[in-house]
Order: sequence, then structure tokens, then C-alpha cells
Amino acid sequence: MRVLSDLNDIPAEARGASIALGNFDGVHRGHAVVVDAAASHARRLGAPLAALTFEPHPRQVFRPDDPPFRLTLAEAKADALASLGVQLLVSVPFDTAFSRITAEAFVRDILGARLGAAHLACGPNFHFGHRRGGDPSLLRSLGITLGIGVTVVEKTAGEGGLSLSSTAVRHALAEGDTARAAAILGRAWEIRGVVQRGEQLGRTLGFPTANIPLGDHLAPRLGIYAVRAGIEDGAGGVTWHDGAASLGLRPTVNPLPEPLLEVFLFDYAADLYGRRMRVQLKGFLRPEAKFDSLEALVAQMHADCSAARAVLAA
Repeated sequence: MRVLSDLNDIPAEARGASIALGNFDGVHRGHAVVVDAAASHARRLGAPLAALTFEPHPRQVFRPDDPPFRLTLAEAKADALASLGVQLLVSVPFDTAFSRITAEAFVRDILGARLGAAHLACGPNFHFGHRRGGDPSLLRSLGITLGIGVTVVEKTAGEGGLSLSSTAVRHALAEGDTARAAAILGRAWEIRGVVQRGEQLGRTLGFPTANIPLGDHLAPRLGIYAVRAGIEDGAGGVTWHDGAASLGLRPTVNPLPEPLLEVFLFDYAADLYGRRMRVQLKGFLRPEAKFDSLEALVAQMHADCSAARAVLAA
């Protein structure tokens, strides 16, 4: 998939696409329906399939002091959209200046003049332009004027009325319900990051961990998880391993000021410092707890690893 971020330098071969529009945080199954709508028109028109999104997420610009809330950062979002068949990703740099562009100018000047969109698809809650002044109704109206087809995908639900939204994923993760989050996303939710050197306490206890700061990722329910961890090789390959992880403030020894993901890989001993990892949360095991002694902590860690192996085997 090709990623474009300079709206002033759109190559000729990227014009005339059928474009799915949205923030696409999480790239969940509801988003997949919007992409599929754009894809059907791409096939009909013989046009490229594109997605247009914004980086950073507008909420990060308007409410910079909010706690981290992102489900997918830019790289993970791009990978998820590529897995849906998107060929071109227009990642619009979002800042205060861009936020002042009117809704009509966004459609006429960016979607129409610069991208030459052949068709547009969005969800029913898509808003755009200065002060969110544009909505699907305006998009349809301007599309008629500009000769651009517009498909507005109605809100969809999953099995048993499951809400397919980024908000629903956040609620599931806040409860530690990894299965519900995965049902909405269509895949396990994951945290990506670079392994950092820590205090190496886990090593002295027989449980060496790969420590990954959450950064801009949403903090899910704090506690112990069964995980699948992918170690990237730098050339596009990923090697997956089973493990258990603590996501929290480490209350027993040297408490932390903010949550940290500490991953223990089963049957793995190589140095991981500086390596990029993808950690999928596969099952919530228990809440974070403070122990009276290191011996009690170690005993619980053995029990957690046994429980994680059982969850992953199932």
C-alpha cells in the first residue's frame, strides 16, 4: 500500500480513486463495511481503492491534555487498512491550520481538485471541516455538484446487536473484555512499541520481561493478560510467541508513575532491547495486586503463566 501525506504533491496515478473517509481509529468491522463500499465502486469504475484519514487524530490537536485514547497508531492503522485491500492511504497532516478549512473547501479543493475522487464512502457519523460543519448530507449535495458519487453506509451491528464502534472497543478494553474487543475489531487488539531497558527486576525473579511504554495507546484495564507477542525482524517479518504480561503500575516493588507493559515470553531467552514488538491481548487473567513479599509475588507469577498457557491453548 502506498501512503501519501503531502496534499500538494498528489501523483497522477493516485487521482481518480474511490475513497473511504474516516478517522479509522481501531479499523474495526464497522470501518471495514465503509471500505468495502468504496471497494465495490473501485471495481465498478476500474479505479484505485483509497482511504483518507487524519494524523494525528483531531482529538489530540483539540484536547492535548486528555489521557491517551488511541486504539491504533499510524503504522498499525495503515497495516489494518492494507489488510482490507486499500491500495492508497491519504494520511492528511492534521493541525490547527487544517482545522480551519471549511467543509465545502475540504470537499471541493481536497477531495475534488487535488485528489480527483471518483467516488466517496463514509459512515453516518462522519463529520468534517471547520467546527465539524460538514456531514454526510452536505457530502452528498456537493458530490452531485462536482460529479462525485457518494455512498453513506448505514450504521451496522454485529452478532446479537454488538456495537461496531471505536467507543465500544474502548469500553470493552476498559473492562478487560479482550474477547468482545476482538469481536468488534475482527482481530485481537494489540500494542506496538520498542522494548526499553528497565530495572531488570523480573530477571532476578526468573521472569525477564520486555518492557514497552504505552505512549499514545489507550490504557486498557490494568492487570495480568495472556498475550501473543510478535517480534519484528526489521524486514517486514514477525515471529510470534506465547506469553504473559503485566500491564500496570507495578505496586509491589518500585511503583511506576504511569502504566507499563511488561511481557514475559514463554521459552524465550534472547535479548530484545531495542527491538520492535507487537503484543496482542488475548485474555484478561486478573486485576493488578500488591503482594506482601517477593515470594508471594513469584508464586503468583507462576500461577499466572500457567493460566496464560491454558487460555492460549484454548
